[in-house]
Amino acid sequence: MDTIERIKEQISENAILLYMKGSPKLPNCGFSSQASQALMQCGEKFAYVDILLNPDIRAELPKYADWPTFPQLWIDGELVGGCDIIMEMAQQGELQTLVKESAAKNSSEET
Repeated sequence: MDTIERIKEQISENAILLYMKGSPKLPNCGFSSQASQALMQCGEKFAYVDILLNPDIRAELPKYADWPTFPQLWIDGELVGGCDIIMEMAQQGELQTLVKESAAKNSSEET
């Protein structure tokens, strides 16, 4: 499986997915830390990919997403954006709504 196929699979298999540097508990950059904190405050489970451990994804995802920086938040197969957008949405209450709707929709699909 090539890198783009892996990225597509990760995005399709995880309703809420954060590509970041490090992990939510041990982020390796301030932007990834802010983004993962904002997501954790939403109270729903989310998946993450540490791009520092996946240099191929780190190289290919910006081209695939047409988004040059990390972190990148994907919800229901759509790129939401990076840290600034995530933080702005969180402050306005939009992130919580989007995350809760996605989690509710995807938990009902699993049952």
